[in-house]
Amino acid sequence: MAGACAVTAVAVLLPLAHGAPGTGGPPAGQGARVPVVSPALPGADTCRDPEASLRPNGLDGAAIQRIKAAGKLVAGVDQNSFRWGYRDPATGQLTGFDIDLVRAIAKDLLGDPDAVIYRAIPTSQRIPALKEGRVDIVVRTMTINCKRLEEVAFSTAYFEAGQQVLAPRKSGITGYDASLKGRRICTAAGSTAEAALKNESYGSVPVSVPNQLDCLVRLQLGEVDGIVTDNALAAGQAAQDPSVELVGTPFTKEFYGVAMNKDASDLVRRVNKVLENYRAGGGSSPWMTSYERHLKDDLRGIGAPPAPKYRD
Repeated sequence: MAGACAVTAVAVLLPLAHGAPGTGGPPAGQGARVPVVSPALPGADTCRDPEASLRPNGLDGAAIQRIKAAGKLVAGVDQNSFRWGYRDPATGQLTGFDIDLVRAIAKDLLGDPDAVIYRAIPTSQRIPALKEGRVDIVVRTMTINCKRLEEVAFSTAYFEAGQQVLAPRKSGITGYDASLKGRRICTAAGSTAEAALKNESYGSVPVSVPNQLDCLVRLQLGEVDGIVTDNALAAGQAAQDPSVELVGTPFTKEFYGVAMNKDASDLVRRVNKVLENYRAGGGSSPWMTSYERHLKDDLRGIGAPPAPKYRD
């Protein structure tokens, strides 16, 4: 349990109130739509180039003007994912690869990387939080796919990952295969891992939980036998708990993007401009600096961010 406790949620982030923080979405009290979350199944991406986003520019539109008027960027994040978004036990500060990117966006929009209201959201609430106008952006290891593009907008990809199995050492589980038969396998609700397991369970017993860290805690308690998740997240969990390991090979290729309200096209273009600058500079780019600070020890061999794709 010691590993999990290192990033256990601290009640410092603001709760998900139903206000309108300045997104392109509906303001509070003006008939926010009822969210419907439908995670995509593997192979269900029928749109062309889901990672292709709007071409960047630096212009201010309605969504950006509202953020500037509020003086704060409201970001939906995780505070329980080691290396990505978590509370540093030594300082109590929110840190991680995703948090560095949020700060870069805030600096560009508001001139201050600290001008952020962080809201901790579970995996299953990422899309509802955007559609209901509770956050401006979600930076939370969120995979871009066609089904999600029906409900929210994404930036260009900022990281490449893949689904993989995390299991106790010497468990007999060899990967995403027949070795899962009869095993209790944990995924986060609303995740692409949950959708993958529904599509092909290999005879396993699926267990769904609100947050990814809940899977690690259940694994440590012996309540589940393995976890399916992004290998980028799983590498951080393995770093927290040396009794578990990634097994097999990634069975998908997925790209993380910054998610925004579907109507906030000006914000999408501006975030893509931030990402262009964030990737620039080769080995000394802000992207590589953040990778080396947070991820290099657990995810070795990454020499560059994914190249951006544009659709206009």
